[in-house]
Amino acid sequence: MVTAAQVHASAHTDEATALAQDGTLPLPWLRDPLQQALTQGRSHALLLQGPAGVGQFDLAILLAQAWLCEARTGTDQPGCGHCPSCHLLRSRSHPDFQILLPDALKESLGYGAADSEGGEGTTKASKTKPSREIKIEAVRQMLSFAQISAARGKAKVVVVYPAEALNTVAANALLKTLEEPAELLRFVLASAAPQQLLPTIRSRCQPLQMALPARDAALQWLQGQGVASPEVLLDATGGRPQEALLWSEEGIAAKTWLELPRRIARGEAQALTDWPVPRAIAAMQRLVHDLMRIAHGAPPSFFPRDALPKLPAVRATLDQWARTLAQAARHAEHPLNAGLLMESLVAQGQQAMRPAR
Repeated sequence: MVTAAQVHASAHTDEATALAQDGTLPLPWLRDPLQQALTQGRSHALLLQGPAGVGQFDLAILLAQAWLCEARTGTDQPGCGHCPSCHLLRSRSHPDFQILLPDALKESLGYGAADSEGGEGTTKASKTKPSREIKIEAVRQMLSFAQISAARGKAKVVVVYPAEALNTVAANALLKTLEEPAELLRFVLASAAPQQLLPTIRSRCQPLQMALPARDAALQWLQGQGVASPEVLLDATGGRPQEALLWSEEGIAAKTWLELPRRIARGEAQALTDWPVPRAIAAMQRLVHDLMRIAHGAPPSFFPRDALPKLPAVRATLDQWARTLAQAARHAEHPLNAGLLMESLVAQGQQAMRPAR
C-alpha cells in the first residue's frame, strides 16, 4: 500500500526534471546522492531506498535526465538542463523515457490523469477512486516500450515510483525485463519500503541508500519555501523536509503541532477532525513514542520537551494506547467511521496521559 507520506512525498516536482542554468539542484541535498549514483552505479537497474519525503522521486528523475542528456561530457556528469533531450524530459514527451506510477500519484507529480484501464480514460477514472497500486496494464505498456529501439539513440530509461506499489502480478511481469534488459535500457526503482519488494526484484537491482538531509540544509530549504518555524515541522516529520513542506501547505502550522499533546490530554478529538485519518494516527503514534522516550530518560524526537505533559513513569496505559494505534494504522485508509475512531483514540490517549493521583 502507498502510504500518505509516499503519496505526497515529492512536493513541487516540476523543477526536478532539470538542473537550473547555474547548475543548482531543486533540492540542494541531492547533489552528493546524484554524484554517488552516477559514479558508483554499475547496474542497469538502480534501487534508491531510504525514507520518504527526502527527494527519492526527484533523484530518480535527475538520474534519468543524466542518462538521456545529449550534451554531458562524462558518465559522472549530471544532465545539462538545456539540450533537446533535457527539454523533452521536462515537457514529459521524451520518446525514450517511461515512468510507472500509481494512478493516485500521477496528477500530483505532473504526469496527467490516469488511463491505465485499457483506454476508458478519464470517464472511468472519474467514477472510481484512483488506484494506489502500479498495475499490470502499466507494466505491459512498459514491456512494449522496452522492445523498440531508442528513438534518440542515447539510452532508454524507466522510472518506477514507489516501487513497493507494484502489485504481485505487475512485479512478476517486470522481473523478466529486469533479468534480461534490452540494449540501452536502464531502470531506476525508488522505494521507502524495499522490504516489501519481491526478493527476486531486489536481487537484480544495485541498491543505493538515501539518508535524511543535513538539518541545516533542510531548514534553509524550508525557509526558502516560506515555511514558518521550519524547525518545528521538520522535527514533527522526522527530518523529512518535503513532508514538512506538505504539512505547511495543508495548514498544519507549527503552533498546531505544539498544541496537539495538550489538546489530546484534554480529550479534544476535534483537534484532529480536519486531518486525514492516516496522518492523525501517525501524529498520535509520534506523541506516544516521545512520551515513552521521556519515561525512559531519552529526549523526545518529534515534539519539544516543553510541549509534552509530565508523566511520572512508564505506564501500561501508554503501551496499550501504542498497540491500539498500531492496529488502527493498518486500516487507516478505510476506517468504518472516522469520527468515532478519532474520538476513541483520543479518549484512550487522554486516559494514558492522565496525571497520577
